[in-house]
Amino acid sequence: MPHLLPRPGRFCDGLTRRSFLEIGGLSFGGLAGGLTLPQLLRAEQRQGRGSSNRSIIMVYLSGGLAHQDSFDLKPDAPAGIRGEFNPIDTNVPGLQVCELLPRLAGMTDKYAVLRSIVGLRDEHSSFQTITGYSMGETQRDGKPSFGSMVSRVLGQTDPVVPAFVDLFPTMQHRPYNSPGPGVLGSKYAGVRADGEDLASMKLRFISPTQLGDRRRLLEEIDRLKQGLPGERLAAADNATQRAFDVLTSSRLVDALDVEKEDPAIRERYGKGSSKHQGDGAPLWNDQLLMARRLVEAGVRCVTVAYGFWDTHGNNFSHLRGNLPVFDQGISALIEDLHQRGLDRDVTVAVWGEFGRTPKINKDAGRDHWARVNSALLAGGGFRTGQFIGTTDSLADSAKERPVHYLDVLATLYAAMGIDPHELVRDMQDRPIPILPSSTQVIRELV
Repeated sequence: MPHLLPRPGRFCDGLTRRSFLEIGGLSFGGLAGGLTLPQLLRAEQRQGRGSSNRSIIMVYLSGGLAHQDSFDLKPDAPAGIRGEFNPIDTNVPGLQVCELLPRLAGMTDKYAVLRSIVGLRDEHSSFQTITGYSMGETQRDGKPSFGSMVSRVLGQTDPVVPAFVDLFPTMQHRPYNSPGPGVLGSKYAGVRADGEDLASMKLRFISPTQLGDRRRLLEEIDRLKQGLPGERLAAADNATQRAFDVLTSSRLVDALDVEKEDPAIRERYGKGSSKHQGDGAPLWNDQLLMARRLVEAGVRCVTVAYGFWDTHGNNFSHLRGNLPVFDQGISALIEDLHQRGLDRDVTVAVWGEFGRTPKINKDAGRDHWARVNSALLAGGGFRTGQFIGTTDSLADSAKERPVHYLDVLATLYAAMGIDPHELVRDMQDRPIPILPSSTQVIRELV
């Protein structure tokens, strides 16, 4: 077991090099290869653009939300297609959303909806929207997740705050889970906010009695450093020394503790439930509040898996339960960022792997429909208060302004100040493109 404070009689010379390194070597168990804290800190040193304060919250809707029952209703379609919900007007003339989204209807001027996303495959996974590539391509070629790429290119904003935090829980359907850092290497994996990663940040091996107050701990560390011979001090590299700062800082753990939030704001977000839905994610609004607290603390990218939307059966009953929670949580996040003056610096992207079939099946459900999908984008300095693209009268296909899903990712990278066509060096020093050269930023948003 590592010891942060020296035992009596072993203050300097009695402390071995191994014990010293163990302090910073608590394993982040959720990361590939047992990434240690010093490795993470060493990896996330700034890449020359660390002064940027742009950040992103990417909300992944596991299972695929029915586009025609949320942001693209077709009230004039035949009964077997139009569904059970009615559209309502928003605060932007001419734009309508589902009646179960009244809060979002009242703030449509603060977000944009893409209604004509194309190019997706019929694939139940997070890979396309999180990496830009299919599951097969991602696994074969080691395509990195969006957050890992952001971490690699931009680095940290603060020495004790990681660039990328992954709030995805471990889901039963494995392809829903986070794709990982791929060829960038485990150095750029997201810090998992559940399980071993967070436990390591909380110094689970150290009792309150051992830890004492932090001021005394820092004084002891300073004395320890002064007493070490030069050779042994050199062995404790800069990353390990910075590990002391992270392990004795509560900044990240505090950001994840929503109990410390203003009760009125917590109530505005609503809580949802931490219980998983189906084989997907929980519809848990605390994750959205955590995400806002994390970007405010300096995290560049936060990924959230939110709810379960694979409605092959009982589509309308399921959405009657889920959409009001979605409405409260997503609207609260957007409103909160605006009220804190973060709406230009923080981008919010909400989307899933595909839409749903126009035709309602015999189980009152909608099946997979990769032909067209929708996404909600807010913040990031985007031109909001608009719905981009249209579908035909059945919500079957893109009619006007089809938008390739890779162009959505290109736009999100651009909002972070990253050229989506930039070449980045992988862990073997090979140049790899972030996205294909054919991708374009969505002009209507910028």
